[in-house]
Amino acid sequence: MGFSCGIVGLPNVGKSTLFNALTKSGIESANYPFCTIDPNIGIVNVPDERLAALSGLSHSKKLIPTTVEFVDIAGLVEGASKGEGLGNQFLSNIRDTDAIVLVTRLFQDEDVIHVIGSVDPVRDINIIVEELALKDLETILNIKNKQERQAKLGHKEPKELFDVMSILDETITKGQLITQAVLTPAQRIITNGYRFLTDKPILIVANLAEKEVMNPSSNPHWETLNAKAKELHAGVLPISAQIEQEISELDEEDAKEYIKDLGWEDSGLNRLIKAGYELLGLITYLTTGEVETRAWTIKNGSLAPEAAGVIHTDMQKGFIRMETVSYKDLIETGSWVKAREKGVLRQEGKEYIVKDGDVAHFLFNN
Repeated sequence: MGFSCGIVGLPNVGKSTLFNALTKSGIESANYPFCTIDPNIGIVNVPDERLAALSGLSHSKKLIPTTVEFVDIAGLVEGASKGEGLGNQFLSNIRDTDAIVLVTRLFQDEDVIHVIGSVDPVRDINIIVEELALKDLETILNIKNKQERQAKLGHKEPKELFDVMSILDETITKGQLITQAVLTPAQRIITNGYRFLTDKPILIVANLAEKEVMNPSSNPHWETLNAKAKELHAGVLPISAQIEQEISELDEEDAKEYIKDLGWEDSGLNRLIKAGYELLGLITYLTTGEVETRAWTIKNGSLAPEAAGVIHTDMQKGFIRMETVSYKDLIETGSWVKAREKGVLRQEGKEYIVKDGDVAHFLFNN
């Protein structure tokens, strides 16, 4: 698994249309609120042209890309934390995701109902973020109530947990997100264990009209949306969910031609995946051989043993060294043997920081 994203937004802003395009799953998507009842989960392969080239060199029997998981839940509405609408009851389904994709509507279309009656992306984002925060607050208060009696008895671990939750309670009450809480490194570790919704990176997907995607500043809401995103330390990706769904329904060659006709360098969905990698600070390294050529996702800055551990924990525990060559050098030399002869195949130890595009072979003790 590469990484996972929870897709949130108000009803009828294009969440399910985007999910359809991402996963080609054909889930129901219609022009009325609360179309999505049950959470939808889809696994998407991460496009990586390097895999096919490496597979050709190694004559691999299998080619295995890394993946992204997308979880689409029912649209949230103001008051969801108090039982309004359907979305709040599904927020727990995105607790284990790595990031939040917040879909907001910028396009004008009288034929597509807006649940509040007008297009205002900043207002919509404020509603969603508040509901995420209130869901976190619900969790925090439950933990505090559970730990309070033990904390009063002086038990150290519950007292530490209670103190951290009190800080988070105060943070959210002040209208801030958990990412903005002032915590010590030790307290942050405790917080990370609970996977709070407002402690996740946010990527705002701005659902625009087709004509606006290549020039989003032409939309009257674009400037205020970006100011709000900056406030939330969130990325912004302009996209047209409807066009992306149309592209996803074409075969590969027709899709490429359609994208070219639109004047785009890449589909919005591929840009979404790339933006997710950047948001989470992820890179890909590769392994190749006769059995398979495969992509592996790791955190940027990971050491060689940590990268090996993504394949199997035993490889990390028994790590000896990493043989590696850059993808570019391997393609240019044409084989692992020639890469060794040219001196571009390197032997790296435990302190080596793995780079994107490294083609790796790990040596380890069983």
